[in-house]
Amino acid sequence: MRVSVNEVEVGPFLIELTTGRLLRDGIELGLRPQACRVFKTLIQNRGQYVDYDHMIAEAWDGIVVSPHTVDVTVGDVKKVLHEFGSWITHRSKVGYRLEVPKSEDLVKRGWHFWNRRTREGFEKALASFLEAALKDGTDFRAYEGLAASYLMMGTYSMRAPRELYTPFEDAYNRAVALAVMTPELRVYRAHALHMFERKFEEAESEFLQAQREKPSLMTIYSFLAMLYVSTGRFDDAFQALAQGYKVDPLWPVLPAVEVSVHFFARDFEAAVACGRKSLELHPYIHIGRSFYAQALEYSGRGEEALGEYRMACIMSPGLIWLRALESACLSKMGRKAEALDILHEIETVRETEYVDAYYLALIYDSLGMRDKALAELQRSYQDNSFTLCLLGVDPKMDSLRQDPRVDALCRNVFSMS
Repeated sequence: MRVSVNEVEVGPFLIELTTGRLLRDGIELGLRPQACRVFKTLIQNRGQYVDYDHMIAEAWDGIVVSPHTVDVTVGDVKKVLHEFGSWITHRSKVGYRLEVPKSEDLVKRGWHFWNRRTREGFEKALASFLEAALKDGTDFRAYEGLAASYLMMGTYSMRAPRELYTPFEDAYNRAVALAVMTPELRVYRAHALHMFERKFEEAESEFLQAQREKPSLMTIYSFLAMLYVSTGRFDDAFQALAQGYKVDPLWPVLPAVEVSVHFFARDFEAAVACGRKSLELHPYIHIGRSFYAQALEYSGRGEEALGEYRMACIMSPGLIWLRALESACLSKMGRKAEALDILHEIETVRETEYVDAYYLALIYDSLGMRDKALAELQRSYQDNSFTLCLLGVDPKMDSLRQDPRVDALCRNVFSMS
């Protein structure tokens, strides 16, 4: 909890003392002024029961109101807090108490690390959320953070998705059991249906339901666009992004995803132009830079592409697949020896760490090793690589898709959809 002269903060909520407004994640909530005063009183007496006389003295300035009025007003506060309403408890003849979980600081630290969107960041986020769960097993946010971390590590090919699905489901189910279903949890479930199970229609339904429940939730739009790309619905992907831009035009992930949509739609020049804008606004989002590099490569600007691949590798050294993209680019430019050096480096890393075989398939195919490339694709299927969702639309896979042996793999990959 943070208290200053002009504002009081608790969890994701902020009360502006000068205006009496209550905000969550920067968005104003519809809480009437008297209810805001009640919430402020509970915050200022955090961890202690506030009886009716004390509540009336502080929140109503001593103006006598009935206990029923106090109960109704506290009920209004709990209703607006949604899943955090359980932080306010009541004991007959004792009063109301706001009890913020002891894991509060750990949860905040976890999301701080998570927002780095690097391998190291997600690892540190997992550690913070696990510690938060141990400190307070009733705080759903710890399990929500765990679920989000496992999900994104699979999305970015940092760990084998097949190994992440069980811990994701365990954390997700625990969070739902503690908080019921929130729009945030619904989005994580939808993305898991897309990524882990490739149930595209069910995933789309969940995303759209989350949008109806909380249209301000920005993760909806980037994940939904990614889902539409997987099924070749590029117009729908652009529409989802357009909706996201209306909500928050500066959300850092949207331009990165937009670059990828142009790339998979094979409008490489548009992807290059969009990539420049993406990097101008958000230079540290590695996904945007990597797809900008791919767009440059497929626009015939190999040297520029290599520069961007290398910059992305420096910024996110834990993402081995970025090196694989660099290697494949070098190979297509005729620089086979350099490509092989990177391939050997990646094969060494694979001895101790997970490497997404989808990207190794690209290297082997660029080097003319078709059988090894197909073996890697099969391995990516066994690992349940999220990247396989793109197998039908990825320009990088054009050469491999010409091999009739890929047809059987495609049928297996999309048999769950």
